[in-house]
Amino acid sequence: MLKIPIYNQKGEEVGTTLLSKEIFEVAVNPDLVYQIVTSQMANRRKRIAHTKGRGEVSGGGKKPWRQKGTGRARVGSNRSPLWRGGGVTFGPTKERVFKKKLNKKMQRKALFMILSSKVKNNLTLIFDKINIEKPKTKILAEIIKNWKLKTKIFSEKGSCLIVLDELKKDVILATKNLSGIKTIQAKDLNALDLLSFKYLIIAKGSLKVIKETFLK
Repeated sequence: MLKIPIYNQKGEEVGTTLLSKEIFEVAVNPDLVYQIVTSQMANRRKRIAHTKGRGEVSGGGKKPWRQKGTGRARVGSNRSPLWRGGGVTFGPTKERVFKKKLNKKMQRKALFMILSSKVKNNLTLIFDKINIEKPKTKILAEIIKNWKLKTKIFSEKGSCLIVLDELKKDVILATKNLSGIKTIQAKDLNALDLLSFKYLIIAKGSLKVIKETFLK
């Protein structure tokens, strides 16, 4: 078991806690992490580009000119890809599927690897609680400022992922106007979000949720 300090919202050390070896002391396999992260990125990708085929563009109906006797090449429709304003051949369409199937065991393993890496590289802070009275950005910004000033781990620069043990709307709303700060519930943790932020800030109650959710 790995012992790590616990801080309060003022940035003061108030105790220690033991981290589960099965989650926070896992050897990193870069190939597995890469595979999971790229798959998650593909699954979040939205289909935007769409070109119209010859069956979707306007026109057609009447044959542009008769089949024989004009000296020109035969044409059946002005919706042909060869014509200006005609359909597009092999263009991108909304029917394209980017999603990739992910093995749950692989996802969990990659998640544990990244969590272990965050702890090993001293990029993880655990707090006894993360609560604010009102959903005000100013209040949360002041709390984060205290963390940066008083904890040796936190530097002035670097994005943060705040892991909540439950849905806390006030905290979530307060982070929306803060650059480089994002909140996520412990049950929704994933490899892609973890790697997208430098520092990992975890509410103490989230440790139990992570264990119950992912250690099955």
